[in-house]
Amino acid sequence: MDIVESAREFRFVLEAVLMPEHPYYRPPVAGDQYCYADGDLVFSEVRGVEWVDRSFQKYKDATGTEDLGNIDSLTSSEGIYTVMGDWGRVRIHSSADPEFRISATG
Repeated sequence: MDIVESAREFRFVLEAVLMPEHPYYRPPVAGDQYCYADGDLVFSEVRGVEWVDRSFQKYKDATGTEDLGNIDSLTSSEGIYTVMGDWGRVRIHSSADPEFRISATG
């Protein structure tokens, strides 16, 4: 939904699909295909950020809400996390693994 950058932190603000094995999973509400949760994918202890490609295009979901699109892949190698999606591709240099922090369950 959004990307927030600061000196030591990089966050993807998103609506995530929770799988049945997740502790906050609930059966989907009427009209939804999945169990959704709002939250942030947080990269802390960031030492550097390299934007390889970036798009500011907005997309509308089924409810008409605008967002930046999906995260299609996240890979890591020796403290460099490469994240790709509709919004572009970024390399995040961090000494800590990313963490998903739920703000509300859907």
